[in-house]
Parts: sequence; C-alpha cells; structure tokens
Amino acid sequence: MAEDLRRIAHLDMDAFYASVELLRYPELRGLPVVIGGGRDAQPVAQADGSHSFSRLRDYVGRGVITTATYEARALGVGSAMGMMKAAKLAPDAILLPVNFDSYRHYSRLFKNAVAAIAPDFEDRGIDEIYIDLTHVEGETRELAQRIKQAVRDATGLSCSIGITPNKLLSKISSDLEKPNGLTILGYDDIPARIWPLGVRKINGIGPKATEKLAALGIATIGQLAAADAGLLQDHFGAHYSAWLAEAARGIDRREISTSSESKSISRETTFERDLHARQDRDTLSGILTQLCARLADDLKRKGYVSRTISIKLRYDDFQIVSRNVTLPQPVADTTGILHAARECLKRVPLQRRLRLLGVRASTLEPPGSGPQPALPRQGELFA
Repeated sequence: MAEDLRRIAHLDMDAFYASVELLRYPELRGLPVVIGGGRDAQPVAQADGSHSFSRLRDYVGRGVITTATYEARALGVGSAMGMMKAAKLAPDAILLPVNFDSYRHYSRLFKNAVAAIAPDFEDRGIDEIYIDLTHVEGETRELAQRIKQAVRDATGLSCSIGITPNKLLSKISSDLEKPNGLTILGYDDIPARIWPLGVRKINGIGPKATEKLAALGIATIGQLAAADAGLLQDHFGAHYSAWLAEAARGIDRREISTSSESKSISRETTFERDLHARQDRDTLSGILTQLCARLADDLKRKGYVSRTISIKLRYDDFQIVSRNVTLPQPVADTTGILHAARECLKRVPLQRRLRLLGVRASTLEPPGSGPQPALPRQGELFA
C-alpha cells in the first residue's frame, strides 16, 4: 500500500504517571505535582480523610523526576531532571512516590480500550502506542474521538493523538496540542506544521546530533530539509545523513509491528445507559452477537483462530469482572465465539446493571487444516 494512503496514529497518554496519581488524590488537581520520590514521600492519611503530602523542597538525595503535572512543567520542572535542581525551581511542588503496579494496571486498561476499536497496534511502552487505522471503518477525526472517549471511559484519563501517513510524523503530531490533543496532518501540512519545529522534535535526533546541527546553523526541521546533502554526509556519515534528510521531509516507511502471536484480540463497548441482563435482554443479546461478529472478522483478517475466549463486564458501580473458557478446539467464527462467550456469562452474577461488555480472543494460533467439531449448545444468557 502506498504510504500516503495509510492512517497511522500515535497515542500518548497525558502526563501518565502523574494523571494516575491524581485519580487517587483528586485534591491535587491544578497543583504542581512531581512523581519520583521514594517511600518517605508516601502521603499520610489524616483522621478527617484528607492527606498530608511531602514537598519537593524537603527532598534530599540524588534521585531524578519520573514525570510531573503540566502545572509543575510550567515552572521549568521536567522528566529526568534531578530532584535537587527541581526543588530550586518549584520548592512548593507536591512530591509523590512512583507506583508502577498502578501505572501498569491503567496501561492495560487503555490498551484494551483501544484494541476494542482498532486491534492492530504497536506497543511502545507503558503510556504510548502506534495504531494502524488504515482498514478501520470511520472518518478519521470521528474515529480518533471514539478512541479518545474509549480511553477516558476505561481509565478516567486523557490522551493525545496524532494521525498522519506514517509513524514519524504521528509521533511529532501527538505532541503538538497536548494535553487532550488531536492533530491530523497530511504531507501538504509539513511545511506549515512540521518545518518550523526544532530538530529535536524528530524521534531519533538526540542532544549530541542537535548540538552538531546547531553548529552548522541548522535549528529547525525546515532548515534540515533544505540542508545540503554533502554537508550532512561530511558531518554525520552516509547512513545517518540520508535518514536525517528523509526524516526532515516526513518520509518514514516503517510498518506497524503488532506481535500478533503474543497478544490477544478484543472487542468491547460502553453502553449509553446502564443495561440489565433481564430487562434489557434483547438489547444485550444484539450487542453480544455484534461484538462476537466483529471479533470473528478481526481473527479472519489477521489469520488466526483462538483457543481461549473471555468476557469482560463492568457493573454500574464500576466493578469489573471477567471470565474465560479454554476450548478443546480453536474457534474463529461468530457462532463458536458466541457460544463460548455465553458459557463464560453463566459464571458471573448478573443482578447489577451493566456499563460495559467485552469479548476477547487469546491463545492465538494459525488455523489448522482439519475440520472443527461443532460446539455443544450452551446457556441462553443474552440469547
């Protein structure tokens, strides 16, 4: 497929670690908060239900900041900055310890939410992913808004998304309108939106290369795009100079690496109103069937069958439960997935109203050549 026909998104969670902490301590919203302290920075619960927090000015040691809220960044504090240096810039900033278990939990939540809409994504770490939207139905802006809303519904957090024809441009674009940004660019937008930016905005140009380019009078991406090829080669070598020239022009031919063999595929939806398993049985039955059909399409398109089918429910009190069933024979068709999903539903309480329903296929493998026996008829939940 021609590169200019692709729709590649880069999704970056906004101040991820700090935002997760604000879910736990909402009283800190709007304040400068720094994440990176140790156990001695753990908030202390008070008798009235409030918390007392450590301040950055009280920190002593050689630690560095993991991340900070945008209010702290406005004071000059940033990731990887030494704590003692940051304390001089923002002495009254709140200091919190890192909590990687919590960050990993919310990372799984936002990635599952994205996978329910666009299953082809490349995991780039705890707080960012690339998403291939090329074959996902929907107008680009509306599709991006759906993803952003799904992430917020699943986590309570905001993200920023850049959508362009390739990974390099999308990575730059996701940072242009933070926080909660959405930037959609084509190649025609490069001169106005990309070339005025500093060369460091290109992922792959580090501090040393930036310094060398500055010595050559090259500070912006546009200046790099216009630079003499021989000059670049003299200072950076043939290979890296060729990459610099292409990157400055927005050229990037890399594909999305999904590692399908090691991941699952899921589909889920959050309801416009809370639904009851009995009173809204027909509605839920239709939603479940549709989710299973979409999951079957995803499996067919990616060339896999699944031995494990799971369901996920979120109740009206936001409690989440999941159940799975491992099948004697793998499935990939709507009927087989639907029967397995109903088997899972037989093992969950359905007295409370539901906010979300999801179906997941895991233990993926290429389809075998032999026929698959029909699954026995399961329960009638959502049937």
